[in-house]
Amino acid sequence: MNAPTNRLNTDDWDRHWSEHAAMNALNPAQAYRRTLIFNALDLRHAAAPVRVLEIGSGQGEMSSEIARLHPTAELLGIDLSHTGIAIAQSKVPNGHFFQQDLRLPLALPQRFHGWATHAVCSEVLEHLDDPALCLRNARACLAPGATLVITVPAGPISAFDRHIGHREHFTQARLEQVLLDAGLEVDHVHGSGFPFFNLYRLTVVARGRRLIDDAGGELPPAARAAMWAFSRLFRFNQVGGSRGWQLLAVAREPMNPSARSSAQATGAQQS
Repeated sequence: MNAPTNRLNTDDWDRHWSEHAAMNALNPAQAYRRTLIFNALDLRHAAAPVRVLEIGSGQGEMSSEIARLHPTAELLGIDLSHTGIAIAQSKVPNGHFFQQDLRLPLALPQRFHGWATHAVCSEVLEHLDDPALCLRNARACLAPGATLVITVPAGPISAFDRHIGHREHFTQARLEQVLLDAGLEVDHVHGSGFPFFNLYRLTVVARGRRLIDDAGGELPPAARAAMWAFSRLFRFNQVGGSRGWQLLAVAREPMNPSARSSAQATGAQQS
């Protein structure tokens, strides 16, 4: 089969990370997602060794937080952006970070194949025309039975979302189907964040293209105050259910070798 036509090459993530690093660090949604992800990973009760793969590691905020909370965990990150990889490596010197086009089979050292006991893919799949292909490729790094935690956005798409390359926002059913198409076993999929995360997202939508202009420079005091207020309100969000616009899924790499081989063969045919 021909390689999938994917507009990811038109998304200049080196520029996005350079321009939006300050706003990304202040974004209350980032901290909220990390809390949901850490609860789902439950690394405190994981048997050693703990090896965590971050699929789409961005600027390394997630890996940095894991390193702080779980200093014995080994960390591996892959991302399309050279700029993001450089920033992540500076934040987590003991981690391993590699530039990788997620549409292609992973070109990592052999020692990382079947390496990860846990993996995170947070706010990545919405940027891809074929999100299942990304996950099939990333599975090469997962050990049998590895836990994978995924987050994606639901709800309306804002002008800023489109500016940074969102192809789609998901429903719970759509996310579950992507995971199954990737050959993963799905534990559960649910929404979180009602009502205050949803309200935050509606504020982002209402800001329209003005938010794009703000993100490229110094954030106005009003925007900083709003982010601070939402960061406090997020403590009262509902976890789970169907109304929250922050979707989270927990899936697993199959233990069955035949299931693993079948999915990997499908991914190779579509690459």
